[in-house]
Amino acid sequence: MRGKLTLLVPVFNEEEVIEKFYQEVRSYPELCQLDLEILFVNDGSSDQSALVIQKLIEQDPKVKLMNLSRNFGKESALLAGLSVIDVTQAGAVVPIDADLQDPLQVVIEMLAKYQGKVKMVLAKRVDRGNDTLLKRLSAKWFYKIFNQLSECPIEENVGDFRLIDHSIVKVIQGLPERNLFMKGLFSWPGFKTEIVSYTRPARAAGQTKFNFFKLWNLAIEGLTSFSTMPLKVWTYAGLLIALCSFGLALWMVIEKIFWGNPVPGYPSLIVAILFLGGVQLLGIGILGEYIGRIYFEAKQRPRFVVESLITHSDLNSVE
Repeated sequence: MRGKLTLLVPVFNEEEVIEKFYQEVRSYPELCQLDLEILFVNDGSSDQSALVIQKLIEQDPKVKLMNLSRNFGKESALLAGLSVIDVTQAGAVVPIDADLQDPLQVVIEMLAKYQGKVKMVLAKRVDRGNDTLLKRLSAKWFYKIFNQLSECPIEENVGDFRLIDHSIVKVIQGLPERNLFMKGLFSWPGFKTEIVSYTRPARAAGQTKFNFFKLWNLAIEGLTSFSTMPLKVWTYAGLLIALCSFGLALWMVIEKIFWGNPVPGYPSLIVAILFLGGVQLLGIGILGEYIGRIYFEAKQRPRFVVESLITHSDLNSVE
């Protein structure tokens, strides 16, 4: 390929797989022919991940390590890595996990598509057999709902694993928002895109750092970051409830004129109160989600804090 290829590897407590990941990359024949660097972003790991990577840097000048001051989350770690990519040089970036669930053969296939002058190549999973039934169903409905509500659709079953041209990296570097949903940010610039399909294997070691609660929060982040439709829905819901109330009032007037007005039952009154109260609280909750995001955007806090950026020359100068 023309220019440098950077593997952007976010790391959080992955000491068990880092060495194996590095050996797999450096022993892969097609990758050995490229100008390839590996940028690890240590997202506040509490294990020995940083020390393992530093040992790799000592022997390989093409390996770099960015240490964040604490755990900011994978989305921020990806953005931190992209922020130091030199967009003045031609090249591409591939965000990839260290757990070897993203096959290196797919990187080669994406590079082949990239030669066709596209700006982004997506790696799409065709089999989610390793996921639980709940995760498969929730992922399916998330993509369906997101693409219905958002003006910036994302490809189904595509994660952060993709090939990104340096021109798209430059656009992402200039985006100012603090609430991050990287799948949406990757898709937002547009440009010509190709897709490579693959089957994702199980993790080489360790455990996933995402649980259902974190995935749920990420889904809410994505929906509220790229669509205002949830707010608009409550305008129509309020109109519908108002029309139903008007119809009920009209019926009560007619009932009073022709059949009298029997005393309404207590249960029906309680049901109506609880229903309207629940609808109001749900609407307020959605408003709160958006207001909370406005609050964080207005504070303008950094999306991450870099503690250090370690290269081969830095270690040599210390020695």
